[in-house]
Amino acid sequence: MIYFETTPDAEPNYRAEKKARVADFADDAEFLALSKQWRTAALQRKYMNNGSWLGRPIIQLPMDMLAVQELIWTIKPDLVIETGIAHGGSLILSASILELIGHGRVLGIDIDIRTHNRHAIENHPLSSRIVLIEGSSIDPSIVATVHAEAKAAKKVIVFLDSNHTHAHVLAELNAYAQLVSVDSYCVVFDTFVEDMPEDYVWTDRPWGKGNNPKTAVWEWLKTHPEFIIDHSIEDRLLITSAPDGFLRHVAVDGV
Repeated sequence: MIYFETTPDAEPNYRAEKKARVADFADDAEFLALSKQWRTAALQRKYMNNGSWLGRPIIQLPMDMLAVQELIWTIKPDLVIETGIAHGGSLILSASILELIGHGRVLGIDIDIRTHNRHAIENHPLSSRIVLIEGSSIDPSIVATVHAEAKAAKKVIVFLDSNHTHAHVLAELNAYAQLVSVDSYCVVFDTFVEDMPEDYVWTDRPWGKGNNPKTAVWEWLKTHPEFIIDHSIEDRLLITSAPDGFLRHVAVDGV
């Protein structure tokens, strides 16, 4: 289990208490059910569309924003790769933590970067840490560009949050997970699509049960033992769009 903060020497029991508390959360069926119910209600009401980060709208659950901050601050990557830009809030979130760390860049990839969003991102005070790449995240030329950008990076985190169909996410994992450094993460968002109620209908979306990021993760992990699902993160968060989606690189080539 990984902890994402430094514990002062004056609090020697903090880590042990936290570990026990999170373990209790993982076994608390009532609390888990309430969290899942709340997440469903939040999606139905577009709750996650209400936030912003340093002035740019961000379409994420608050607990996932917390997890992103913890991961970047702890790993201190040279490069953050994000697929799916929308309004740019997630890019600004990553860039803001990198700015505090004092190094690193964010590559943002989207098939359609709208002019007003591009203008806002490129004119944001943190724009110097952001590189925008327009095109499909699974287009071979885009993948090659990202790999070229990543060559000099020793520590890399990947966040996948674009098209949520099984085939697309599987292609993204095949394209980008290999860039993740050991002890870093590939986070696959919106895996919770698989966990929505049976009667939930996705309108104007090509994904749903059996065809979503979680099913792609499950298939991909069958042939990639060098990655594991870090359940300790979702056990802490409880409310996350990425159950089974926090993938930690634990070894090189399965060794």
